[in-house]
Amino acid sequence: MTRMLMCVKLGKEAEGLERLTYPGELGQRIFESVSKEAWQLWLRQQTMLINENRLTPVNPEHRAFLEREMENFFFGSGSSAPEGYTPPKD
Repeated sequence: MTRMLMCVKLGKEAEGLERLTYPGELGQRIFESVSKEAWQLWLRQQTMLINENRLTPVNPEHRAFLEREMENFFFGSGSSAPEGYTPPKD
C-alpha cells in the first residue's frame, strides 16, 4: 500500500518514500515529510553540487556540506547553485 504524506518541499500530498534514505534524525524527518518526487529533485541537486564543487562524499567536510544543503533544500530556504553555475541547455 502506498504511503501518502504532505510533502514539505512540494507543498502537496504525494507518495512518501518507501524507506529511510538517510541516517539519523535528518533521515527520519525526511522520511516523515518528503515525497518520492521531492527526493528525486534532491538527488539531481546533490549530483550538481558534487560535480560543480568537485566534492568527494567520503570526505567528512564534504559530507557535512551536503547534509547542510540537504536540510536547507527540504526544510530551509533551499539549496543554492554553486557560484558561476550555468544550467545546461536542453
